Amino acid sequence: MRILHVSDCFPPRTGGIETQVHDLATHQVRAGHEVHVATATAGNDGARRATRVLGTGVRVHRMAWALSFGLPVNPRGVWLLREAIARIRPDVVHVHAGVVSPFALDGLIAARSTRTPLAVTWHCMLDGLVTGYGALSRLTGIGRSAAAVSAVSQVAGERVVRMLARDDVLVVPNGLTVADWQPAATAPVEPEGPLRLVATQRLAPRKRVAPLVEIVDAAHRRLGTDPSGVPRLRLGIVGAGPEEPRVRALVRRLGLGDVVTFYGQLQRAELAALYADKHVFVAPARLEAFGIAGLEARAAGLPVVAGRGTGVSEYITDGVDGLLTPDRADGLDDAASDRALTDAIVRLVEDRELLSRLRRRAMSTPPAADWADVLAACERLYARALERA
Repeated sequence: MRILHVSDCFPPRTGGIETQVHDLATHQVRAGHEVHVATATAGNDGARRATRVLGTGVRVHRMAWALSFGLPVNPRGVWLLREAIARIRPDVVHVHAGVVSPFALDGLIAARSTRTPLAVTWHCMLDGLVTGYGALSRLTGIGRSAAAVSAVSQVAGERVVRMLARDDVLVVPNGLTVADWQPAATAPVEPEGPLRLVATQRLAPRKRVAPLVEIVDAAHRRLGTDPSGVPRLRLGIVGAGPEEPRVRALVRRLGLGDVVTFYGQLQRAELAALYADKHVFVAPARLEAFGIAGLEARAAGLPVVAGRGTGVSEYITDGVDGLLTPDRADGLDDAASDRALTDAIVRLVEDRELLSRLRRRAMSTPPAADWADVLAACERLYARALERA
């Protein structure tokens, strides 16, 4: 099958959608497909309009705009994508959509106007946008189109169902190569010293890194220090983004210099090595459609703490390999949800038996995240797109 993925963002940009589209395309090539990716992201070499074949065999068509100031948008996106569809002649166009995805919308329009079988996957939570996007979908006819639609998790799919007024939304989950993350057999299970938390995400408002620092500050104030004056918990923040200066300033203002450490942006191998020295992964985002960073940490043997109404609940079982705390799904506002996360962190510091039990499970039982399952879900999505075209 010849597949054309359309994504606003793609490496060298980093993030959940970028990682998943790259890895999905790579595994589809290995499965025998011809795979193309069209993106509005410029290359590492600054190339804005270029086609390159990666070492994985994926053909990447960059359609960046010189005046976008680095944003993945191109006012000629529809025209460029229609031209690419005519040239590539894909069997299916697979559009990957986020909360604001102008280039993905261009791909949707281009596929519909050329009558090419179309599959769409939403990688986001549409809270607060369902009504407005629903009106737009009715105006444009997207909701009534023959496109095969999906989301990366059941909870994200519920929003798409309401937005499009369709009950045929499939789930195409994120995936990873578990073997790349599995902890060493010699890794210590029993935690020692302060509770070592880690959070990995793009440092952007939606990921709620600043609120996480405040959550850790509240837990730190409740717990105090050990008899030698050492804090009873620490937080490592991995990632980069526009919020970094504000978050660093917040750490200084709260006097958390000996509690919070910034690691910057790490590659996969570096991240896996870092996780070997941590106890628990924490995911503070409220609008986490799936949480690939949490899944990676879980595969690395870390229990995960997150809100139960997020996509993390797709692969974490409360009290078994992590803690899922009350949040918006339970009718709580952000302040109450943050207090619940604080309580969970304090509980893990004070209840070492619970922490050890969660870690034993996380380290001994890999998550069900095989790429074979993801590819099979894509095959179902594409079959529906072809059937309806």
